[in-house]
Amino acid sequence: MDSEIKSVQDIVEILKRRRRQLLVPAAIILLVAVVAALTLPRKYRSTATILIEAQEVPSEYIKANITSFADQRLQAINKRIMGTPRLIDLIKRLNLYADLRNKVSLEDVVAEMVKDIKFTTISADVIDPRSGRPAQATIAFSISYTGTTPEVAQQVTTELSSLYMEENLKEREKQSLGTSKFFQGEMEAVQASLADIEGRIAAFKKRNIQSLPELSQVNMQSYDQADRDIRQLNDQMRTLREREEFLQSQLSNVQPELAANDKEALRQLHLRLADLTSRFSDRYPDVIKTRREIAELEQRIRSANREPAVGTPDNPAYINLQSQLAGTRSEIESVRRQIADTAKRRASYQSRIFATPHVEEAYKSLMVERNNLQQKYDDLSKKSMDVRMAHSMEKEQLGERFTLVDPARLPERPFSPNVPAIILIGLALGIGSGVGWAAVKEACDQSVRSADALAELTGVTVLVTVPHIVTATDRGSARNRRYLATALVAFGAIIGLVAVHYLVMDLNVLLTQIYRKSPG
Repeated sequence: MDSEIKSVQDIVEILKRRRRQLLVPAAIILLVAVVAALTLPRKYRSTATILIEAQEVPSEYIKANITSFADQRLQAINKRIMGTPRLIDLIKRLNLYADLRNKVSLEDVVAEMVKDIKFTTISADVIDPRSGRPAQATIAFSISYTGTTPEVAQQVTTELSSLYMEENLKEREKQSLGTSKFFQGEMEAVQASLADIEGRIAAFKKRNIQSLPELSQVNMQSYDQADRDIRQLNDQMRTLREREEFLQSQLSNVQPELAANDKEALRQLHLRLADLTSRFSDRYPDVIKTRREIAELEQRIRSANREPAVGTPDNPAYINLQSQLAGTRSEIESVRRQIADTAKRRASYQSRIFATPHVEEAYKSLMVERNNLQQKYDDLSKKSMDVRMAHSMEKEQLGERFTLVDPARLPERPFSPNVPAIILIGLALGIGSGVGWAAVKEACDQSVRSADALAELTGVTVLVTVPHIVTATDRGSARNRRYLATALVAFGAIIGLVAVHYLVMDLNVLLTQIYRKSPG
């Protein structure tokens, strides 16, 4: 046997000697791998990609009613679609897993279908519009289904993608409608509260019509005016009192009867005439004047020839003074009444002024409540309008929506099994097994195959070596082996082309692609 491998030629010689041990295990294992790749059940996968598009109307003008993130809503939709009722309906409608349904329960069939469905999200780095910070966001997702035939895989994937888009529309419209109804209910409640507070304010104003805060300045001015009027009336009263006293004193000095006055005047004139005649002559002017006045007064007394009624004044001066005194007393009574009325009015204004702080506090409390409700109603009204516009946007599908950018296509080759991988693994295992078997056989072989090995083994120099003599039989065997190898290569090439055609890609398609890629 060879003690060691000294050159590449030694390796080549070993490979030539052990080619049967190398090729037989490799061929058997490769054949098993090819048979397994060709006989395993074929499964086809179809995939649809759905893009999550942002709303068409800028959010600065209309904000969507949907507050949840797309990935959260997508997970919720996925849970509903992957629910047992939806999948059972899909299985029955498309007559899926017909053989399996005869063997196991529907729950197990649904579990098998869930395994065949693959849901994958596609994320990207975006700027969060709420916080303004970079974040990961779901911008698209893909749905895949693995079926026994290309047609079934495409049909189920198409149905699933339609379910996702329909469910998204229903979910967004449902949430938008719920938001709209919520704001409508809140507006009605606030409107009822506004009507109630308006009624309470009206009743409060009616009860405190004179003490309302907005009348405080008017009440103060009215109070000051009443106080000034009272002072003026008091001054007027003092003036009238003084006039009354003056008229009373004047009246006490005047005789009420006119005849009594004439006689008294006649008496006074006689006394004066006596005094004048005692000092002057009869032609003195004052004497003449006094005598004429006496004659006139006597003539008036004689011409009157009447007696006035007892107690009835007939003196014009007395009557005039008496009339002025009566008018003055009437004015005094009128002023007294005016003072009393003005004092009552001033007291009323004073009570209003004193009550105003308490009324103002209660009134302010009602107005604050009313203003808060009005502000809330205005805010709800604006938001409700925005919500209605957003709801209309959702109904017209102008909001965030799912768009099918890559519909489910008919798969051209099976997804499983992976024929090239199985064949490559079989080839690798076959080569490894052949190399291992050849190495074991070579290690156990005690044959001497070279002159050097023989000389080393016996310690005697080899004088002559006889080369291998090729006979006609050997040449015939070599020729048959070449024919067999050529046939095996041709058969392998045919098997390979058939496998590529049925398992990888149609040969016509492959040749077309090669022709397109070739230069010229």
